[in-house]
Amino acid sequence: MRATGTFTVKAFVPTELKPDPAVSTGLPVGVATMEKHFEGEVAGRSATLFTAAFDQATGVGTYVAMESFEGSLCGRAGAFNFVHSATTSGSDRTAEFFTIVPASGTGALAGISGAGGMAVDADGTHRIWFDYELELGQ
Repeated sequence: MRATGTFTVKAFVPTELKPDPAVSTGLPVGVATMEKHFEGEVAGRSATLFTAAFDQATGVGTYVAMESFEGSLCGRAGAFNFVHSATTSGSDRTAEFFTIVPASGTGALAGISGAGGMAVDADGTHRIWFDYELELGQ
């Protein structure tokens, strides 16, 4: 099954957490928390731990995000975790990874598995999709 939606970032809060021991590299590593709100067949909100090695000036870097989503997919309510990462040279997304964390589903989304993706339209609209399955009997 596929569920699609759009999302907005409601909060992006950098943390003081830094790698220890400190290692000097060409890009700084940082950690932030995020809150996102979703609309469409994917409806709800997520809390995210966001880690990146990123240059704000050039837009070059890589991120890894672990999200805890609560809401609904195609009307089925519950919660689950998903993880995604990508690399950018400033205007693209490459080396993308996106998967639903096994055994993380609750409610009507218990037994969820699968993958998905994200894209940003030219007008700035953020899109998300999940290609998922639910265990039989769910």
